[in-house]
Amino acid sequence: MYTYHSYVGGRQVESEEWVYVLDADCLLEDVFSSLTLKRKLEKGRISPDDRSAAVVGRVAKADSDTVEMAVDAASQATVAWSTFPLETRIEELGRLLRTRIMERAEEIVAVLVLEGHPLALAQWQVSGMLEVFSPETLGFYKSQMCQEFQSGARRLLVRRQPDGVVCLNPPQNAPLSSALLGVASVMGGNGLVVRAPRSAPLGVMYAMQEIVAPALEEIGAPAGVLNVVCGNPAPMLNSWLRHPAVDDIFYFGSSEGGLKFEARCVAERKKPILELAGNDTVTVWKDADVGLVAEALTESFYGSGQLCMVPNQVLVHPDVFEPLLESLLREVGRIRPGHPWEPDVLLTPVLRNEKFFRCLEDARAKGAEVACGGHAIRLDGTPDPTGIFLEPTVVIVRGLDRARQVDAVRHETFFPLLPLVVGDQAADAELLDSFIGFVNSNEYGLRNSLWAQDPDVIERFTARTTTGGLLKVNDSHIGFLPYLPTHGGTGLTGGSFGEANYPILRTSHIQGVSISPGSRPRNAVFGAWQELVNQRP
Repeated sequence: MYTYHSYVGGRQVESEEWVYVLDADCLLEDVFSSLTLKRKLEKGRISPDDRSAAVVGRVAKADSDTVEMAVDAASQATVAWSTFPLETRIEELGRLLRTRIMERAEEIVAVLVLEGHPLALAQWQVSGMLEVFSPETLGFYKSQMCQEFQSGARRLLVRRQPDGVVCLNPPQNAPLSSALLGVASVMGGNGLVVRAPRSAPLGVMYAMQEIVAPALEEIGAPAGVLNVVCGNPAPMLNSWLRHPAVDDIFYFGSSEGGLKFEARCVAERKKPILELAGNDTVTVWKDADVGLVAEALTESFYGSGQLCMVPNQVLVHPDVFEPLLESLLREVGRIRPGHPWEPDVLLTPVLRNEKFFRCLEDARAKGAEVACGGHAIRLDGTPDPTGIFLEPTVVIVRGLDRARQVDAVRHETFFPLLPLVVGDQAADAELLDSFIGFVNSNEYGLRNSLWAQDPDVIERFTARTTTGGLLKVNDSHIGFLPYLPTHGGTGLTGGSFGEANYPILRTSHIQGVSISPGSRPRNAVFGAWQELVNQRP
């Protein structure tokens, strides 16, 4: 059984309370009994010695004093850590993290599967972590952190300085990978405090204590640069907001809750870095390769749609709609539920599905057609109103004018529900403009995709699409790439300060520096004007 205490200031901090982690596979067999066991363990009604094979780990629950200690430790460590050279903080640390992730890749995957991530998606997450610390991406980070110029005798620097103490509250659906992404803020010279979510604390604790902490120790980073605690979200967020040493807070969650939290951060003079809902759009032009498009669109159903970065709606040129639908329905037939350790399983349980059915009923009431799916199903795929899985569901909405009236188009659904919005018959130039306008009018803005072959269409679309943190053309919607961000966006996705999220950049600020061997101040102030006068004919 995995066991982790709080990690504060480079040491283990024990607690009398524990959060127990159950093998997600057991939840599929008997949800009620498994959750009852978890509650009894955490309330001390039964001894851990009497645990069943379903219990795979436990994580200490931090008290309020430990949470405060974590911030204090990060604040103290940042003073020295921010003076470490970029080569150490970015290149050396990044190489070590990448090496350790590669060495422990199979174990990371195993931990993710224990927490309920399907095997294929666990492997996808690990590959994404490797791109975050790839040589190309590390080189980009370093190039952005400091640039040097010469102006006469002066040496000029445009550099980014760390904000200070960064607190990260990862989401329940992808806590391990989100926590590792946040480690990039440490490369900027910040101290980091990570909350391991109570619902899935094991992966975060494993990654931070088994991979990141040893790497920091190896390069001689001060104790306290990294701190990890597990606890309830509301009290911990409140503590971070109150603490004078906290500078930045990463918040993952719903748009409604995130925007309220943003206002609280601003009121407390903290920088909010928001990762909220997605509602991504994929645009399919008439010359697109429908086979590849259909394959990409099935990403909408990965993790039962409970990933913020999957496709949420599709704009389709009417000329290609029928062949695309036919190809998509074939691909959807391959998406099935199952145990997380099965290699071809991509659906995950949805324990509360009433919102899915309300959303589907809303679409039907507003004229949408259900092309496939629409039912709860059992582990074996058979329909059952009490099933804990949902069928991949495709609905057809005809016409852009009525599309935004449909809740499944206007808002992120977080379910395996994909609307295909068929464009109106019109001249191609007019239709392309309406597609671009539709994408830009999306209240959210995480990722957008385009599938087209015409270079003019690609150029016009990419030049005029202004929303979103990432735009991909003829490619996987969720695949990771070097240099490019994995998260971040505009509108209801990123809040008032939303943009592509490079944590090392989001948790630092630009500073200009001039170093002169000794300039005459009066000449520095008035000399430029005199030179201008002298140059006149």
